[in-house]
Parts: sequence; structure tokens; C-alpha cells
Amino acid sequence: MSSSGKRLDGKVAIITGAAQGQGKAAALKFAREGARVVCFDIKPLDMIQGVVDEIRKLGSDGIAVHGDVSKIPDIDSCIRKTMEKFARVDILVNCAGILVMKPFLEHTEDDFNKVIDVNVKGMFLLTQRVVPIMLKQGKGRIINYASVDSFVGEENASAYCASKGAVKSLTNELALELAPKRICVNAIAPGQIDTPMLRNAVGDKPEIVEWMIKNTPYRRLGTGEDTAEAAVFLALDETEFINGTTIVVDGGWLCI
Repeated sequence: MSSSGKRLDGKVAIITGAAQGQGKAAALKFAREGARVVCFDIKPLDMIQGVVDEIRKLGSDGIAVHGDVSKIPDIDSCIRKTMEKFARVDILVNCAGILVMKPFLEHTEDDFNKVIDVNVKGMFLLTQRVVPIMLKQGKGRIINYASVDSFVGEENASAYCASKGAVKSLTNELALELAPKRICVNAIAPGQIDTPMLRNAVGDKPEIVEWMIKNTPYRRLGTGEDTAEAAVFLALDETEFINGTTIVVDGGWLCI
């Protein structure tokens, strides 16, 4: 820990999906711990900038980058702006994700492609561009947001489950390949987390939320702060020997 008492003091983190939900929670948590944060999201720029404004109120710094994580020009723009502003990348948090809820036979090719493009391809491409920077620096941390659906199925979410299984497997492979170069790669598997994505999926059916709570042994939905704390833990210098693992943050959901 630094002399400031902040666990990530001086670090620079790129966080995708940072405009809302778990990504925003991670961005604010990292800022509280002293990190400077690049907030990369497809949401409107003023929404992303609002998160950066909150980061600055916390005494840290950041930049807002509007773009699509599945598009190479947008990724390259994010990297360029990050290096122009901060000249380094210590931590990459791949949090951006989308969910399509439909029966398997109603999933279209377009549905499948969109989910895989954002949840897997975007993570792959952005990581591929960040790793050379970390190699020059001599170390780095990559944290991927997987899901409990990396381990089990979820009805009406076939493309999403496929994507999150891929995230977990990609995390394992990258950890194996990059560990000798002191780049640690881990994942977080959130359970039922109270986010705009979950609320949009549930719609006007509060009974589904009640069912989720009932089937979570801790008897509540998770929060973005729950998963953000796990992300900070995985970003610490002190946890460098944790590599290639997936930390489940689900209140016991997978125990049932």
C-alpha cells in the first residue's frame, strides 16, 4: 500500500462499460483507491463524462471515451487517448457486456453475433492492444467480468451463456500465456447483480426478482460495489500470485 493509504495510488486503469452498473461501480471504487480511470463505454458521452466528474470529486482523475468495444477503430482511439493523457496502462477491467433474453429457437444470428462481439471479441481485441503496453512496463493486471453463467446454464440466455463460458476459458488461456511476463489475468463471476441490465431483462415482473433473492442464500441481490471490491483485490500488487482464477461473487447462488 502507498504512503497515501490508497491501495491503487498512481495506477492507471481502463474500465469498459463504465457509464453505469458494475462498470461504473468499479470506476468509482478504483478512483477511491487512488487509480486514475479511463471510462470507455458506448453510452452517450455526457453520461460517461458524468462518471469522470464523480471520479474527480473523489480526488482522482480520469477521461471519458465514447466507443464500441467490438470496433477496432474505437479501441485504438481509446488506447491513443489513454497514452496521451496518462502514458501508461496498469490495469484493464473488461466489464462491458450485453444480454439477449429469448428462447433458444428465437435467437437470431444477429442476436448471437452482437452478444459474442461485445462480450468476447471486444474483450479479446482490447486486451490484445493493452498487453504490449504492459509488456513494456514489465507487469500488468487484466480482470475480465465473466458470470455465474460461465459455470451453469440460464434459461433463455443461450448466446449470453456461450459468451461467458468463452470469457472464463479465455481468461485461463491468457493467464497461462502471460504469467511468465508478470501480467496476471483473472475473472470475476457475478451472480444476480442489481444493475440496469438485470432490470431491463426482468422488465415489469417483480416476481422474477423475488425468485432471484429467494434462490440466493445471502437473500439479496448483489450490487456493483460487491463486484468492484473483488476487482480491486485482483488489481493489487499484493495479489500477484493469484492468476488464472475466477472469483465468484454471487451470495452463494452456485451452492444451490
